[in-house]
Amino acid sequence: MSSKKQRGDRSDGRLIKKLDPMHIFMPYVLNGRTQNEAVMNELVDMTAVLEYVNRKNADSPEFKYTIFHVICAAVAKTVALRPKLNYFIMNRKYYERNNISLAFTVKKKFVDTSPEALAIVKLDKDSDASPMESVYSQVKKVVCHVKKDDQNDGATDFMGLLTKIPSFVLRFVVKLMYFLDRHGWLPMDLIKVDPYHTTVFLSNLGSIKMSATYHHLAEWGTNSFFMLIGEMKKRSFYDENGNVEIKDALELGMTIDERIADGLYFINSIKILKKLLSDPELLERPINEPVEL
Repeated sequence: MSSKKQRGDRSDGRLIKKLDPMHIFMPYVLNGRTQNEAVMNELVDMTAVLEYVNRKNADSPEFKYTIFHVICAAVAKTVALRPKLNYFIMNRKYYERNNISLAFTVKKKFVDTSPEALAIVKLDKDSDASPMESVYSQVKKVVCHVKKDDQNDGATDFMGLLTKIPSFVLRFVVKLMYFLDRHGWLPMDLIKVDPYHTTVFLSNLGSIKMSATYHHLAEWGTNSFFMLIGEMKKRSFYDENGNVEIKDALELGMTIDERIADGLYFINSIKILKKLLSDPELLERPINEPVEL
């Protein structure tokens, strides 16, 4: 795929010109991301992931590998192999995002009064780099940065600036931002720090011992994929003979704009994600290397 910008492209995405009539027509009659949410829930056996994380931490690195790192890397590789998951619809047109970006929140301290910061990691979908090490190194950098008491993320700094202006001016500014984004004119400096302009927004609810299976999408921005990561629990798994085995598992709740692809595409994408979580060593391979199911 050429990286050269062509007519109709945005600063953050490439215009998709070859679409079937149904997908061309859908944004005209099914207007709005929040009105077209497809919700999927998957219970995932985490046995292999736990073993993998233990191996990675065997040398006692200062910044530990976690389940969250593995899930992020698996999601990134899945998106690289299933490019429609990186599509978004804006102004009734389809675009493919220029890179793979994962957004999540970081709690500076686990107390009610501690603020949250927004973090974004980005991966090159055409790179030969390992998604595991790319995610790990970037998460380490952003977490260490935002957990400093005097540090904020770019999005929080921008919101803090806007909230200092009078409310009637703020309403106008927000309407202007929607207009600029709709036409692809929103400044790239804002897009690159905004979690709602990313491929996937992840919420690690398991880290606070909380379970949930659904989170809505938003009309602001271009984010078309939200993932909730549940709490690790012992779950029953049955084999083809009906025998039961108790394993460590968690539930993934995924909300996707159903207009970007059909149900079969989403199901086949989930199969790849589960394959990667059942064999995390694959995440050490290049992000664009195919996976055999």
